[in-house]
Amino acid sequence: MNYFKSKLFLKYIWSYLFILLIPLVLMTLFIYQNAVTNLRSEIEQSRLAQLNQTKVIIDGRMKELSEIASRISYDKRLTPYRVHDPIYAGDAIQALDQYKSTSSIIGELYLYLHKDDKIYSSKGLNNFDVFTRNVQFQNWKSEILLQDLNSVQFPTMRPADTVSTPSGMKETMLAYLIPITPNSPNPHGTVMYLIKESELTSLIDSILGKYQGLTYILDNDGHILVDNRQGEALSSTEAKSLFANLSPGIQDRTLNGKAHSIVSVKSENNGWTYVTIMPSAQFFSSVLHVRSFIIMLFIIVMLVGAAIALVLARMQYQPISMLVEFADSKAGAKPSENDAALSRNELDRIRFALQEYSSRIDLQEPFARNHFLSMVLKYGSAQSLTPELQEAFDLQFDRSHHFVMVIGWNEDEQNGHQERQDLMELLAQIEFPELDAQGYGVELSQLDQLGLIISFNLGDKMDEFLRIQQIVEAVRSHMLETFDMIPMIGVGTCYPSPDQLNQSFIEACSAFEMRVSSSHGTVTYFEKLSYTPDHAFWIPNNTLLKLSQSLKQGSYDVAAQMIHSAIHNLKTSELSALLTRCICFDLLNTILKAASELGNHSMMQQVAPSMIYSNSLDELENSLLVLASEICNQVEQDSQKEEESAIDQIVTYIDGHYTDNTLSLETVAFEFGISPSHVSRSFKEKMGLNFIQYIWQKRMEEVMHQLKTTNDPLKDIILKVGYLDTPNFIRKFKKETGYTPGQYRKMHTEGDISGNDLDDQ
Repeated sequence: MNYFKSKLFLKYIWSYLFILLIPLVLMTLFIYQNAVTNLRSEIEQSRLAQLNQTKVIIDGRMKELSEIASRISYDKRLTPYRVHDPIYAGDAIQALDQYKSTSSIIGELYLYLHKDDKIYSSKGLNNFDVFTRNVQFQNWKSEILLQDLNSVQFPTMRPADTVSTPSGMKETMLAYLIPITPNSPNPHGTVMYLIKESELTSLIDSILGKYQGLTYILDNDGHILVDNRQGEALSSTEAKSLFANLSPGIQDRTLNGKAHSIVSVKSENNGWTYVTIMPSAQFFSSVLHVRSFIIMLFIIVMLVGAAIALVLARMQYQPISMLVEFADSKAGAKPSENDAALSRNELDRIRFALQEYSSRIDLQEPFARNHFLSMVLKYGSAQSLTPELQEAFDLQFDRSHHFVMVIGWNEDEQNGHQERQDLMELLAQIEFPELDAQGYGVELSQLDQLGLIISFNLGDKMDEFLRIQQIVEAVRSHMLETFDMIPMIGVGTCYPSPDQLNQSFIEACSAFEMRVSSSHGTVTYFEKLSYTPDHAFWIPNNTLLKLSQSLKQGSYDVAAQMIHSAIHNLKTSELSALLTRCICFDLLNTILKAASELGNHSMMQQVAPSMIYSNSLDELENSLLVLASEICNQVEQDSQKEEESAIDQIVTYIDGHYTDNTLSLETVAFEFGISPSHVSRSFKEKMGLNFIQYIWQKRMEEVMHQLKTTNDPLKDIILKVGYLDTPNFIRKFKKETGYTPGQYRKMHTEGDISGNDLDDQ
């Protein structure tokens, strides 16, 4: 059915139906105009009689309610003195229940005495605050309700409204307020009836029978009290225009582009107007069998012709429709019905949508790419990258050797976030053809550090460590030539599989942390860190360093691998049991030291002497793995809390600076000392929308507020919230709200406002 919203598709349809429609329509109009004229008159007269009957019955029911209110006002059990007396309060409630049972249309009956803080019903006595919490009207606020109960002077029926009952159910009800004593200039209270709308609609349906149309009951001011729909409903604009100047009797109107027959009668008792509206097309369904052959022939020819036209038009339009749907889905939310985008040609919509989608992809791709590479450094899942993502991110891990470098510099070397961004762009993808090597830069959470994944091929007679040194030197030279910067570098071990890059990253972090000097140009290789040469008796220092760093990074996979490797080597050694146990203290001490450095000083209490001396090596390994798991989980939790706290601070900062047109992801990241990709990912995870969307939302809210509360020109308002491109803002505003800023101001402002912002073309 969405095809019919397209002008292009409709042109295809009409081109095929043109020859068929013209003669059929002319012939049908002539035949049916004569066939239904008399029948229509009879149906309308019958509808007028039924509507008068409906009026009499409903007026009688309203009169019954007025009589009940009159009896309540003279009932001694319901005097102000008796209802406030605890002894007689039960009699008052019982009396209200008796009055409620006298009329079948009463859903609930309430008695309110002026200036009282209580309200009485057939079910009991409630404070007014309790009552408003238990019985909530969707469009009748509690303070207005209290005001109406105290000030109503004449019987007043409120339009049907959604009411939440104490049981949690929602029903559509009308509220009928009658002041008591009736006809008194100074009433002392108000009787309020809650009448289910279904009671009145079922009463109308029982009188009108199988009527298929719309039935309304209007009050003296033309407001809709009851809306009984049997078919297509009127729009609010059409209904308002119709009821503003509706006179009793039978008349024809065009509503929603269709001819309708309208029958209305007005009550002399309460001034209500009863209206039925039926599409004129329904009269055609009542034509007798005399016209059945013509109708059948017309329908058959029309359906066959329409089916053929629809099939041919669909064959032509379907490829374009598929492209439009794809473009809309990739470009964001579909345009609303009143959006100017719908008036464009489908090909223009495809072009604009793809341009918008392309710009968003260009903006988000670096963050998505960096997020994936960060996961590779943490979990080592490079081979899980699909060929489509490899092509989209322009990543290749098909070389034979892989390692990770951590590059850092002193904060005083950096001249603002722009230089860091330029450095990241330089290292995002770097190639050294002469070394058959390629690198991919990764933003780390620290502003003064970057990660660099290196993949290279090694010749048959080439030394592996020598090639790594050549690549590191090439990276340093490249940074020196471009930025006059000599960084500090930590280099991890080289591995044959990209899935082991998480281990190389842990090693690079260890090397960077254990560097001997913090001076410019320091390069620390994990392989060159001191270790015990006698592997038969001691756990290598590089294994312990790697274990410690993996715990600090929260990388349980690497920590578990280090523990398992160390225990396995001890099992295969020929050392005595006592010496083996002593060597195990190295692992335990490393874990406890890492926990202490992370602030977890309680872990020492979990260690018992039996862990080393009484357990087997397998049991000891399991115990060490449990300790490592606790540390890594704690690191993950602490990291998450820090991220959430940082994002809370960033949100507060944005809320105070969103009107600054220079505000960007990079400036905020630099302000808080966090990398932009880290801010982007954490912000989206916590807030549910990305950085740019949040700022746009804040600016939109402020613009809406200014449009409602001020007469400032639109351009001034847009500039005030930090948006410099006024035409683009107006286009996005209309796409999101369905209205231009000028239209929005008119809708939400009382009276005429002579602001200059109405000129928002």
